[in-house]
Amino acid sequence: MDEKTYKSLFVELESYEQLGIRMRIDEEPASPMQIVTAHMLKEENNYMRDYVWDEKGQIRELVFHNIKSN
Repeated sequence: MDEKTYKSLFVELESYEQLGIRMRIDEEPASPMQIVTAHMLKEENNYMRDYVWDEKGQIRELVFHNIKSN
């Protein structure tokens, strides 16, 4: 990922945060900056994004799972 992509991801995640959507990396709460930093530091690993929906069909939580490559 290049710098432009990281900035775009940060802006996207900030907008989720402003809507009150919780974010986590695996089981730990995380801020947009923590998520972007994790992506930057672990470029050899991928993160799978998982949306958690509420009963009204709105995004309640956004979870990034670290997918380790073998």
